[in-house]
Amino acid sequence: GDVYKRQRSNLMKAYLPTSKTPIRTGKKVAVVGGGNVAMDAARSALRLGAETVYIVYRRGMAELPARKEEVEHAEEEGIIFKTLCNPVEIHANDEGFVKSITCIEMELGEPDASGRRRPIEKVGSDFDLPVDCVIMSLGTTPNPLIKNTTPGLEVNRKGGIVVNEAGLTSHQNVYAGGDAVTGAATVILAMGAGKTAATAIDEYIKNKNA
Repeated sequence: GDVYKRQRSNLMKAYLPTSKTPIRTGKKVAVVGGGNVAMDAARSALRLGAETVYIVYRRGMAELPARKEEVEHAEEEGIIFKTLCNPVEIHANDEGFVKSITCIEMELGEPDASGRRRPIEKVGSDFDLPVDCVIMSLGTTPNPLIKNTTPGLEVNRKGGIVVNEAGLTSHQNVYAGGDAVTGAATVILAMGAGKTAATAIDEYIKNKNA
């Protein structure tokens, strides 16, 4: 989805008001999340004309999951980091458009199952951030449609399709790769999975017809 949005902006010129499907551009934007996609969304918002862009993240700078380079580039471009903040409500104006987002301050407690310190709300620390656009850039999980409509397809507890080292699923002759297997990851890993599966399929066809 993120790659498609970048293509719309960069290749299909959806940033132009004359576009058939123009991208709505906010002047004050809040991006909720702390991963690489959040950094990309924030920096893209600047390029699309935003005057102020916030990264709203419930943990601290040290816990940001984005690559260090992505964070540094975002800082260099003027992205404002509202760390140790968690959004609790988005408010609309009379026309139904975003006018602000209510956040609550957080503090870090003991490490949770992920090994990162668990964020805890500070009671009574709510504050409003005036914005006209909110982008949710949180963790993603594989679309459940495939597993729910494919009897016998083995998936893990997070819904990712289980494959062997060649990309073969529990269904004979069916291969999978990318985010549907690994969960949210990089385009490079998805491309690598595709090449691995293509090689395995080619070998299978050769051996079958030998």
